[in-house]
Amino acid sequence: MAKSIVSAVLEKLGSLLMIPEEIKQNVELALALEEEIGKLTVHFQDVQSVLQDAESKQVKDGNVRNWLKKLKDVAYDVDDVLDEWKSAKLKPKLEKEEKEVEDFPLFKKIRRSISSFSFQTVQYYNIASKIKIVNQQLDCIANEKDRFKFGLEKEVEEYQRLITASFIDEEEVYGRFEETTVLVNMLVGENSSGGSRLDVISIVGMGGVGKTTLAQLVYNRNDVECQFDKRIWICVSDPFDEMRIAKEILEAFKGECPKLVGKDNILQEICSHVLGKKILLVLDDVWTEDAKKWEQLKNSLKCCSHGSRILITTRKEKVAIIMGTTASNLLQLHTLSQEECWSLLSHRGFSGRSREESENLEDIGRKIAEKCQGLPLAANILDYLKGVRGEEMEIVGEEYFDELKMRSFFQLFKRDELDSGIVKYKMHDLIHDFLQVLMETECLMIVSNGFKELEVDLSCERARHATLIRKEATPAEPNIYHFKKLRSLLIDSSYHDTSSLSSYMPKLFDQLTCLRTLNLTNSLFGNSIEELPDEIGKLVHLRYLNLKNNRKLKELPESLCELCNLQTLNLKWCDSLEELPSGIGKIINLRHLENERTELSLIAMPEGIGRLTNLQTLSVFVATDSSNASTLGDLQNLINLRGHLKISGLGAVCDVAEAKKAELRKKEGLRTLILDFTISKGLMSERLRRTSDWELLEALQPPPWLEKLEIWCYGSSTISLNWMMSLTKLSHVSLGSCLNLQFLPPLGKLPSLETLYLGEMSGVKELGVGFLGVKKEETSALPSSSESPSSSAIAFPNLKHLEFFDLKEWEHWRSLTIREAEDISVMPRLCSLTIGSCPKLRELPSYILQNTSLKHLDISQSPILSGRCRKETGEDWLEISHIPSIIIDGLCSQVNNSSVEEFGLFIKFEESPQSLHTKLMGAMNVVSLDSLRCL
Repeated sequence: MAKSIVSAVLEKLGSLLMIPEEIKQNVELALALEEEIGKLTVHFQDVQSVLQDAESKQVKDGNVRNWLKKLKDVAYDVDDVLDEWKSAKLKPKLEKEEKEVEDFPLFKKIRRSISSFSFQTVQYYNIASKIKIVNQQLDCIANEKDRFKFGLEKEVEEYQRLITASFIDEEEVYGRFEETTVLVNMLVGENSSGGSRLDVISIVGMGGVGKTTLAQLVYNRNDVECQFDKRIWICVSDPFDEMRIAKEILEAFKGECPKLVGKDNILQEICSHVLGKKILLVLDDVWTEDAKKWEQLKNSLKCCSHGSRILITTRKEKVAIIMGTTASNLLQLHTLSQEECWSLLSHRGFSGRSREESENLEDIGRKIAEKCQGLPLAANILDYLKGVRGEEMEIVGEEYFDELKMRSFFQLFKRDELDSGIVKYKMHDLIHDFLQVLMETECLMIVSNGFKELEVDLSCERARHATLIRKEATPAEPNIYHFKKLRSLLIDSSYHDTSSLSSYMPKLFDQLTCLRTLNLTNSLFGNSIEELPDEIGKLVHLRYLNLKNNRKLKELPESLCELCNLQTLNLKWCDSLEELPSGIGKIINLRHLENERTELSLIAMPEGIGRLTNLQTLSVFVATDSSNASTLGDLQNLINLRGHLKISGLGAVCDVAEAKKAELRKKEGLRTLILDFTISKGLMSERLRRTSDWELLEALQPPPWLEKLEIWCYGSSTISLNWMMSLTKLSHVSLGSCLNLQFLPPLGKLPSLETLYLGEMSGVKELGVGFLGVKKEETSALPSSSESPSSSAIAFPNLKHLEFFDLKEWEHWRSLTIREAEDISVMPRLCSLTIGSCPKLRELPSYILQNTSLKHLDISQSPILSGRCRKETGEDWLEISHIPSIIIDGLCSQVNNSSVEEFGLFIKFEESPQSLHTKLMGAMNVVSLDSLRCL
């Protein structure tokens, strides 16, 4: 831990050695700063050289442990000072930019420059003083290290995973009877004789769950051994060394290490040895996702006899698929039951103990078994993560998280559908408890009980991270001001909302000025703070500010814009927020502005958004043509935008040139684009029946990698998007509340489209061949099926889920002619069809009625169609009766639960079914956002 903070400080020192020009004019100050920074660098380099030895010795030596704590404290202090230095250098640049855009008289600009220079000089004097103080502390720490006689740092050897073998003591294994039976049947059962000559079977599961153990159990069973001419066990691990694996396979056949060198010679030799033999090859601990590394070796094994098997163990399902595993040959290995876990622990932990000792330890042993949560190898060894390779911090962070997740550090907790479907993870209980002990003086859980003043342990005054839990509705002032060195603070609103913090926040921000992370998240429906105090501007080190769900928050202070180091600002569901601060352009390091649902109250975006060129996340941009706000053209400079972007208020935009200037097509990181053609007036958003929206839509061409597109309240009668057909990755399309729309675009041409929603379109009366994306002249040009059956066109080749809602005037869904049906295949992968509130729709087309892939049909508030599809009495019943799940006006005509779960729909059949978006709105207990859009 000390090593990481020292390394970070040294990196900052290297980047801040240059003295600002305005300070060089003060020779005394400049020389003092250079000297102190030089001392700091030497001290930390000196200390860094022995840290590896020090951190290994601290486990047994309390004095070393205390020395490392003191070093970390000073390193944190230095990091804070260097952060102030960085901010002080940045301020003049921001002020210069601000003066250039402001229309100030000359004398005011001069007065501000003099004032600014004086303030900067004072700041640098203060920084120099602080650096001198920490240098004195470092002098003592550097001198103290000599008495410990630490060894100099050696090159760290990369951790090698344990090399496994096939041998196992079955008496040491508990549970897994059912899994063993299933796996044996996959390898040698009656059903295993089908399929290809060389099937690949995979055991997939998290680290420590027992994949290797299960493979060893099966490998050594007599009923498996007797079925194969040759069994081979290879520990693959990472990296995937194709030559090593090939040589080990050859060695298993020949009984000696092969002398061959060339790859082709080795593979030819393998082919000759497996020819006509039935083999079982186990590849344990496979990590590679590069199919090319495996392809040639696998081909050399295909000379084997029918019924041969390759058994793979891996942590990732993606690896299993790349290696050639089909769904029927994939075994997901889950955790042990609590009782099985207890049996394993008691056997190993109580071995050699007396009966009395075992009984005394049983209670705590069962608690430990519960903490293990079914992982046979719960105490996983965490590898050091590989070093940063220079990518952006978000990418590196994702890599770190994925690495920790694979090693069972994090476990899937839940998916929050009300929060953009975010998947939430939690730390494994054993690791959490271990880290609490390891970081007891740095990480605190503070519980405030009512009016009782918080008792402070003086040993924790230099804590760096804290969670404050307020258990009473009217708590006493949260006395956390003793912890002045806090870097992160999470105020838990699980018991009570944030409104009771209002009176404490000014002092909180005034005292805890070292904060880098501040989480003031509120419960979604709780009372909340209504404003942030100006003192928020004192948190100059702040990187992350979370104000999510503070639904009564009406404004943010201008002082927030002084936080030039802020990187993430979360305003999700702050739906009373009327405006963002006008100086937001000064937060130039802002990378993530998460502001979903703020469009319910925001009328426009402030000028200066275009200066935030580091922005990667901008959830919502409220468009306008107003000269006092940001316009669409301000998006031009935000070239790093990625993920999700919603542009609302397009109904107020007339300037097509501004839309073109936004250059959305160049923002290649965007994956979701939502275009809302209402006029933003807070909660009173309205829609105009404009016919010129098509020009604006054409100008907002998205990047080619877009995966999700939604268009709401569009005013023109047609959508003639020249760019839509170039979106080959587009998998989801929603068109809603487009009341003037009469003709739908040829969506059937989209090759990757999987989900399509069409709703609230009173102008649509018919869906014909044009909707399928195949024109009449194209179908007539196709040869007949007898001439060339492979030449058929496919409309909607990958569509799985289709929903129509509230198409009041829709009458005809045209079937294909016999000639067209021979040449066009329509929706061959369709799983679910939902039709609601389409009262005039007369019948389903034949390509829907006869669709054998359809698993779920839901029709409601569409009387003509409901009558035709009613069980036994409907004209179309015989044609749709093959569909496993059919719901007509809330009544289950027939249902097959397994088929429903197969494509991800879970329905309480005793309740009336609703469309997907209606269910979501009902669950959130708020007014339908679609209706708000179109008031």
